[in-house]
Amino acid sequence: MIRAWATPPRGGASAGAVRARQVFLLVLPGVWVAGVVVWELCRPTSGQLLQLLAAAPAIACAGTGRRQCVLLGGVCALLALVPFGAVEPSAGLGTRATTCGAVLAVICASYLTAGRRLRLMRELERSREVATAAQRVLLRPLPYRIDGMVLAADHLSASEGAVVGGDLYEVTGTGYGVRAVIGDVRGHGLEALGTVAAMLGSFREAAHDEPELGGVLRRLERAHQRHLRERAPDGQSAALVGEEFVTLLLVEVARDGTVTALNCGHPWPYRIARRTVAPVAPEEPMPPLGLFPLPDELPAVGCGRLGPGEGLFLHTDGAADARDAAGEFFPLARELRGAVETVGHLPCGVVEHLREALLRHSGGRLTDDVALLMLCDGRLRVPDRAPARRCSPERRADGPVRNSVPAQYE
Repeated sequence: MIRAWATPPRGGASAGAVRARQVFLLVLPGVWVAGVVVWELCRPTSGQLLQLLAAAPAIACAGTGRRQCVLLGGVCALLALVPFGAVEPSAGLGTRATTCGAVLAVICASYLTAGRRLRLMRELERSREVATAAQRVLLRPLPYRIDGMVLAADHLSASEGAVVGGDLYEVTGTGYGVRAVIGDVRGHGLEALGTVAAMLGSFREAAHDEPELGGVLRRLERAHQRHLRERAPDGQSAALVGEEFVTLLLVEVARDGTVTALNCGHPWPYRIARRTVAPVAPEEPMPPLGLFPLPDELPAVGCGRLGPGEGLFLHTDGAADARDAAGEFFPLARELRGAVETVGHLPCGVVEHLREALLRHSGGRLTDDVALLMLCDGRLRVPDRAPARRCSPERRADGPVRNSVPAQYE
């Protein structure tokens, strides 16, 4: 399962703030006209100040729309013809007619400009929809349950407007057990999408084909090397293309709950059992994928066995490295324990708690992509145990997480 967040995009505002802005833009042209007229009535300038009425239609077009532009422009044109206060001989009908003509010219120009702006906005919206759909295919939504494992995931991109970035994750059920991958491509944002696509595409095939995790990792290494060769300019070594590497953690949960893993420079997961949280660090990880060739032997590392209701929490280093305004790192382990104490082992609750805590800590300003993934064993091996509580329907979604940051963190 992937949470969907009904919050505005990063850099956006709340619904109340958007409404207040719309009201302000609607009222501003009228206030401008009223100000000019009142000034002319109080301190007559023989119609010279009325030339400022030409700005009102432009403000209306920029802020509200073409219809308001025409209506307000017509009012301003009529006001420009009305003599206010004592009119000097030199300021006759010709001067007022010139001001009226200037207002009408601004109306025409603003009307055409507003129409072009609306067309560009519609094209931008369509392009954004296409880009979002393409990114959702890349980091596709996870189901709520795979072979008895309950899932929840979240992703926050450091690039404004991007749904995914340089972090990746995937979970799939295979004949060898439930297999998961989480990784972090060097760099973040849209520049890393090519490598993310290569890694995820290879994993989705290799996870079903390879009986051992070591075989899956070798397939990922070959896919990474092919990707670099394709990007390398003529005559340049693939190893020199941006010195690009990937940290990866491969995890397999067998049908009996046994957990094995292979780690290439990635943070080890946390094990959640009986409302306790403990880091899983059986040994030092291997170097990140792409820096050095993999060793000849790749035996999977044992990480214990999950009991009913127990889970694993996986994350990328963007979560632990997030800083607040004072430069303090995000206390991931402490917040994870707090989430487990608050919501138990329910994956969607734990992931949501950590996401909110992370955004509060960083003030909504992330410097690196963040991926959070939790797997909980919901298979019943003890008859008198109740099944794991499902997330409520409103907590479920069929689309990937957007890189949204609530307005209170802006």
